[in-house]
Amino acid sequence: MLVHVSSGTALFRACSRLFGCYPLAVTRDSAHGSRRSMVLLDRAGGSNGFFVLTQVSNGLFVLRSWDRTDGVHQGIRPGEHVCGMIDELISGCMPVPHDGALLGWVADSKVTAMLAVHCGYSEDWHAVPEIRVMPMAGTDELLHWPPFTVSPLDDGWLWEYVEWGEIVDVGPLVTRTPGRAFWVPSPNRRGTRHGSVVITEALVAAEYWVPAGVYTDHWTLREGIEPPPASELLTLPGVVDLGRAPR
Repeated sequence: MLVHVSSGTALFRACSRLFGCYPLAVTRDSAHGSRRSMVLLDRAGGSNGFFVLTQVSNGLFVLRSWDRTDGVHQGIRPGEHVCGMIDELISGCMPVPHDGALLGWVADSKVTAMLAVHCGYSEDWHAVPEIRVMPMAGTDELLHWPPFTVSPLDDGWLWEYVEWGEIVDVGPLVTRTPGRAFWVPSPNRRGTRHGSVVITEALVAAEYWVPAGVYTDHWTLREGIEPPPASELLTLPGVVDLGRAPR
């Protein structure tokens, strides 16, 4: 879904529509009350074409580069015209699901892979927003893995998959049933983006269900390396109960 704009007030309205059309991409800033933001990907701009659109107040949006040294920092108000580049960015960018979102790829009503979204700043300032695909260990790649496993943000169909119900937001289901879903950081990799999701008991929603099992990085599975059993993973340091973690 693209939001087409011309300039001035239309651009401001387009920003408002982005927040209305893509609630799964919205992050609320608890420290600033009503302030909301979302990450946008300029798919024509290469791997570093990420921007942050923030709703500072009802009368102001701010668009800035993900890398603050890149120089894009533009306020957008009703009635104020901006340069054509900003107009094109708002029209053509794709929202990225919010940081910490846990999504599921559904095949025949069953979640066969988790999609962990990372849009927050990490200790590695070079890190850009990404979605890590983690199939359930033991599933068949061709039949059960999503077609965009290697590069979810390059696929271009992310929000269509959401609309079709093939990508679902697992977060609310996990929150309703704490003590069943856990994040286990990888002991061999630096940073918080590497790890596995362990589901200890099946999670059941009206339209889909999440089998118990270990969901881990697809590159590891491609190499034929099976993860340790869930009982062993849950004894590692740093395990987080996703049902009780802040979202």
